[in-house]
Amino acid sequence: MASLIVEIHSVTPQPRKLQQVAAAARDGAVLLYPTDTGFALGCCLGNKTAISRVREIRRMPQHKNLTFLCDSLSNIAEYAKVSNMAYRSIKRLIPGPFTFILPATKQVPNYAVDPKRKTSGIRVPDNRLVRDLLKEHGSPLISITAKHPDKDADNNDELIELLTPLVDVVVTSEEYHFVGESSVIDMTTEEFLLIRRGAGMGDVERNLPQFIEETA
Repeated sequence: MASLIVEIHSVTPQPRKLQQVAAAARDGAVLLYPTDTGFALGCCLGNKTAISRVREIRRMPQHKNLTFLCDSLSNIAEYAKVSNMAYRSIKRLIPGPFTFILPATKQVPNYAVDPKRKTSGIRVPDNRLVRDLLKEHGSPLISITAKHPDKDADNNDELIELLTPLVDVVVTSEEYHFVGESSVIDMTTEEFLLIRRGAGMGDVERNLPQFIEETA
């Protein structure tokens, strides 16, 4: 079956189209959709079959933990154990291009958790379209950087063309404002560990009370 392509306005997302995409995700669809950091491959956090398909597209090992998107800090607290210091720090940084590594609660399926550390990567994107989609969907969406397993894309249009045959729903918009890959911060202890320098590092350095940077 051909992929469904849905164009949604980036500033004033149309409720009917959001409902259409959210319903497809709840039914097990694999999505290609724009976030604040770039295009993502994703699906419903609770759908094991769809998550397996995302892993297959990206050729990710089954043990690699997955990042998912929430629409708010309260939503994060439902899926992760957040210390007081982490809560205050996250509150200063969201929404934005930050992935927080946190201990997962029982709300996160085992197949979306790091099997050794029992953690997950969680983001609240600075993107109106996706946050509205998350609210309509009613639960988190998996978010993995969109890449074709065999070919590199030179631009957004080429990426969409390459990945459309591999997914069920493609969400496009009239314009995109991508800031690049997220900064990844491990908040599993009181001493936060910066795992990856990405977008938004100025906000990290201004707002985190303390962090150390992982070195190779």
